[in-house]
Amino acid sequence: MPSVMIRQTADGKLSFYVAKKDLEETIDTLEFDSAEKWGGEVKLEDGSLFYIDPMPAPKLPMTIRAKKL
Repeated sequence: MPSVMIRQTADGKLSFYVAKKDLEETIDTLEFDSAEKWGGEVKLEDGSLFYIDPMPAPKLPMTIRAKKL
């Protein structure tokens, strides 16, 4: 499970960065995106899939563990 950094870009999109892989992509879809439940399956614009355990909406930027699907 890599550690990833998620931040909001200037245009309001979410950026997903995996340092060990030097991968930075924009998040295309997020399974859960509400104040009560945020995370789940994350699809990046390059087609990669990751999973983040659902949690209440976090304050960005943040570093979290994500599982590659």
